[in-house]
Amino acid sequence: MTDKEIASLFDEWNRALQTGDPKTVAALYEDGAILLPTVSNKVRHNQDEIVDYFVHFLAKGPQGKIDQANIRIFGEIAINSGVYTFTFKNGSVVQARYTFVYRRNAERWKIIEHHSSQMPE
Repeated sequence: MTDKEIASLFDEWNRALQTGDPKTVAALYEDGAILLPTVSNKVRHNQDEIVDYFVHFLAKGPQGKIDQANIRIFGEIAINSGVYTFTFKNGSVVQARYTFVYRRNAERWKIIEHHSSQMPE
């Protein structure tokens, strides 16, 4: 696995956002994944809770872009952390810090942890 391949997992996730389907996005998360989302105070602990978050988030029409990525690969675990910016259909823009932790299962890389927090300044 290369840095470029891990970076492409964000592109896949961002394309899933563009479908507008919360289940399509949630399918990229492994069962039991943890989501600490940007625009909710509630930690999401399972597929149903992750789907629920994306129902509300996708309604805003988000389009993400990586500003800075830091990728590290540790065998079957990969981490991509940095800064991304979301533009929403109402024209608002939010820059946030992110961390995606991926684990390779028998078939593919899946998100096992995703933390996103709006920049404080």
